[in-house]
Amino acid sequence: MSATIPPGEAYRLVADNLQRVIHGKPEVVRLALTALFAEGHLLIEDVPGLGKTTLARCIARSIDATWNRIQFTPDLLPGDITGVMVYHQGSEAFEFHPGGIFANVVVADEINRGTPKTQSALLEVMAERRVTVDSVTRAVPDPFLVVGTQNPIEMEGTYRLPEAQLDRFLMRIEIGYPDHDAEVRIVLGDTGRIGPDSLSPVIDVPALRNAIAAVRSVHVDPAISSYAVKLVAATREHTAVRYGASPRGSIALVRAARAYAATDGRAFTTPDDVKQVAQPVLAHRLVLTPDAELSQRPPSSVVDEVLAATAAPTASVGAV
Repeated sequence: MSATIPPGEAYRLVADNLQRVIHGKPEVVRLALTALFAEGHLLIEDVPGLGKTTLARCIARSIDATWNRIQFTPDLLPGDITGVMVYHQGSEAFEFHPGGIFANVVVADEINRGTPKTQSALLEVMAERRVTVDSVTRAVPDPFLVVGTQNPIEMEGTYRLPEAQLDRFLMRIEIGYPDHDAEVRIVLGDTGRIGPDSLSPVIDVPALRNAIAAVRSVHVDPAISSYAVKLVAATREHTAVRYGASPRGSIALVRAARAYAATDGRAFTTPDDVKQVAQPVLAHRLVLTPDAELSQRPPSSVVDEVLAATAAPTASVGAV
């Protein structure tokens, strides 16, 4: 493994590794890795059994870095995540025992089964990238990625993530059911015991850091930044939306578009990059009106309408 792998090559290495286990979902894999290279956190939401945890674990196994898995349950405490001070009689002093959050990649499994207080402890670290215990602040490792999995909120024993906390995730994606051929490969893979634990790392921390740094330098034309801001502003004016995406949504949209372009090996973004990431970046940031919620209208339909109604720059904009 080299510390000078370009983002496009780093993406291909990790994507090929993931697709040894995750069959028939190349765009899901690409979006998940877009969040990684954009230095954002990823929320995977879908019904049980579709591979949410498998995808999260495959990402962790593909990087030669520290990783932890935290299984969220109603009795999980904030200290289990952030760490606690423990008194040792031998040394007659308190020592810090780090929690599960201290890793480069953290798999927060079934995050909405934890209580709101525990959810807040995790999401605070996601935003601040540091933990304060007994007035001492400790930084989490760099790079730092949280991959959260979540079951639909109507399922029994779950606690809905507040909208302000959902906003901490750069992207939310769904995996969806596989087609017939992909499901056959999944069954055969299970028979052959091909799973996350069978994967070996294909990229190390220095290489990942360099790839992330290169993504930051991907060119974003002012016209494309303006287009992203117009899309976000349109969500605030939509009749079905009570609260639209905030300026954090605009920042997230541009960051994700930049990383999406980098996964294609390009050093510039295009309007299509913005369109490809608009759904996973914006849909979970929208709070619909009561009437829209009663009619069970999905936020994704609002994003579709906003994309259709907002004129995009010409395709040539962005090239350098």
